[in-house]
Amino acid sequence: MKILVTGSEGFIGSHLVESMVRKGYKVRCLILYNSFNSNGWLEKLPKDIKKKVEYFYGDIRDRNSVIKAVKGCHKVVNLASLIAIPYSYEAPFSYIETNIVGTTNLLQVSLEQKIKKFVQISTSEVYGSAIKIPMSENHPFNAQSPYAATKIGADQMALSFHKSFNLPVVVIRPFNTFGPRQSERAIIPTIIVQAMKKNSINIGSIFPKRDFTYVSDTCEGIIKALNINNKNIFGQTINLGSNYSISINQLIKKISKILKKRIIIKKDKKRIRPKKSEVDQLLCDNKKAKKILKWKPKYSGLKGLDHGLKKTIQWFGNEENLNYYNAKKYIL
Repeated sequence: MKILVTGSEGFIGSHLVESMVRKGYKVRCLILYNSFNSNGWLEKLPKDIKKKVEYFYGDIRDRNSVIKAVKGCHKVVNLASLIAIPYSYEAPFSYIETNIVGTTNLLQVSLEQKIKKFVQISTSEVYGSAIKIPMSENHPFNAQSPYAATKIGADQMALSFHKSFNLPVVVIRPFNTFGPRQSERAIIPTIIVQAMKKNSINIGSIFPKRDFTYVSDTCEGIIKALNINNKNIFGQTINLGSNYSISINQLIKKISKILKKRIIIKKDKKRIRPKKSEVDQLLCDNKKAKKILKWKPKYSGLKGLDHGLKKTIQWFGNEENLNYYNAKKYIL
């Protein structure tokens, strides 16, 4: 059985591919074609993993390349997405084209190719600021950025293909995933990278609270969704989160303690979201994942967060890894 993973060259995608190959899956990676001939983070996978992966270059916005990518596969995991929230303020149409149109294109081809399971990867950003915590799958949608709006659209298109055409779809909704290889646009890498290079960090709002989930837990939840044979999973949306939240200010203090380094916080207006766009708090209700997927985060609570942060900091502490990141150039 072969599984197509889109967005495979990214942070979560590369970890997912590595984990799936180690578990014996046959994986085809759909990689966004680029003139640099780069496979993204897939290039940093161990050699024994890379040689077992099938690479395919294309674009989910292009129907012909999607047809070729899906052909011969049995299941699809859709991680392809534009994700940087600040850039979505600047170029919202590009988010519509990739996140909504691209996803719809992939759904249509998957239907035609009779894919056995389509796993759509969502985001907790679709919920916006918490109205009630912890946040279950029934929490109202509240798009506070163009990015969030397009992810709502993508999820709803996926679910509509299940309802309209009986495509076997499940939506997995991770909260704030973190770990090695994460883009410096994300809060944890930007704090770590800046703190490692100097004593001060330029940061945006420090009051929001987030539910941080270590990347191996997120990947395990996605794999469990792929494995489960119960047809009742189709048409379902399932949260993946640690059920523990922490403010950005507290997070900085934790990283400071692990690094054994005093960090001076400098507010940077360029990093602050528009007032009505800021998501104040996210806290996952993961009961459904525990019940349906038999999934439970290994990195849970305060101790789990500490463990995950230490592993992430250790990875960034490797000079070769750290050289990929330049805090001085990081703006948004």
